[in-house]
Amino acid sequence: MSTKEKDFRVNETIRVKEVRLIGGDGEQKVVSISEALQLAREANLDLVEVAPNSVPPVCKIMDFGKFKFEQEKKLRESKKNQKITQLKEIRMQPKIEKHDMEFKVKHIKEFLEEGDKIKVTIRFRGREMAHPELGRNVLEKVLELLEGVFVVESPTKMEGRFMSVTIAPKAKKQ
Repeated sequence: MSTKEKDFRVNETIRVKEVRLIGGDGEQKVVSISEALQLAREANLDLVEVAPNSVPPVCKIMDFGKFKFEQEKKLRESKKNQKITQLKEIRMQPKIEKHDMEFKVKHIKEFLEEGDKIKVTIRFRGREMAHPELGRNVLEKVLELLEGVFVVESPTKMEGRFMSVTIAPKAKKQ
């Protein structure tokens, strides 16, 4: 949600008879809207309605452009601190070689350290479908190599020609 002029009523868009005015030095007084607008103009600032639901509405004399900029800056800062977790997929086959598996496990560890969830998928082709236990063995071997750095989010399941397990990083203790 961005801070736009429609979120705050400014100057002539404030349509009430009287307002509680907060001056530049923090003093509060109830004045008519025309007097509040006059004081804002004299100070070369804007009259901004900050609490429209109170009775009378609370208005503040401030530089509205600067106020909008500060609000947007706070919003950008809060977005920057958010961590978006992604679901990454690593695909293998039941007849994967040891070195290839270790290489993929290394990538899985890196993704887990970054805080991403991983879906480890075994793809069966042709006659491999007759031996799903081979794929299950590969998944168990991968999970064994990753021991201690993950939690299983969804158990091993077979979906058509694919067998998969979803894992997430272990919560870090603070």
